[in-house]
Amino acid sequence: MIRRKPPEHENHERWLVSYADFITLLFAFFVVMFASTQADKTKAKQVSEAVQEALEHGQLSAAISVVLGRGKYQANKAPIAPAPEKPPDPPPPPPSSMGHPADLVKSLATLQSGLEQELKSGKVQVTLEARGLVISLREAAFFASGDDAIEPGGLPIIAKIAAVIQDVPNPLRLEGYTDSVPIHNSRFHSNWELSSARGIAMLELLRQKHRIPPERMSVAGYAENAPADDNSTAEGRAHNRRVEVVLLSAEAIKSEPQPAIAQKPAALAPQPH
Repeated sequence: MIRRKPPEHENHERWLVSYADFITLLFAFFVVMFASTQADKTKAKQVSEAVQEALEHGQLSAAISVVLGRGKYQANKAPIAPAPEKPPDPPPPPPSSMGHPADLVKSLATLQSGLEQELKSGKVQVTLEARGLVISLREAAFFASGDDAIEPGGLPIIAKIAAVIQDVPNPLRLEGYTDSVPIHNSRFHSNWELSSARGIAMLELLRQKHRIPPERMSVAGYAENAPADDNSTAEGRAHNRRVEVVLLSAEAIKSEPQPAIAQKPAALAPQPH
């Protein structure tokens, strides 16, 4: 006896397919109409994108599919992997250690205000560099030619500079420079000796008259080997003959030698009355 296959159950809810599509299109139409009537275009765009996301990837699409009998096939599909997130931007590079030392900005402003006339006349130049606050003293205002004795006319200017130095704990370096013309007299046999002697003369003045602790200071002589201007002209050579008082920056201090054992400050010589 041959058994007949029972007839398949007819789906009488096929009309829901067309109805759901119609409702979806009608909903999208009203969203577009709503967005086009809004003055705030940004909010309208956000509403449109939210609806599109809900229809394509949200729960609304899955719910409609189940009602229409199409969710069984889609549920078995592998889930769509989310788009990879954009990697974060790399952090900005750290600030260069060659920038201006922030610990000396206030001292720069104080010197520029107190030495306004000297800066205009060219006797003094003040700059803020990576190595520190550089106070350049021109030879013509502070030293006689070929000599290391400080001229009396330059003492009031040095007193103003010393007042600022006393309020700053940074180490101090006194650097002597000359032009490229060789020197050879009974006192100095080279520009090395002259540049170093002028740095020492400035150190002794700051130590004895202005009470700057000697352990804060150091001396360097560069002779003609670090010119600030062109040595081929008289004006350039005059600019190169100088002593620079350098308040070292925090970065420059790292390269300075440090004492292995703490030293007691040396007693200052009594001042003449």
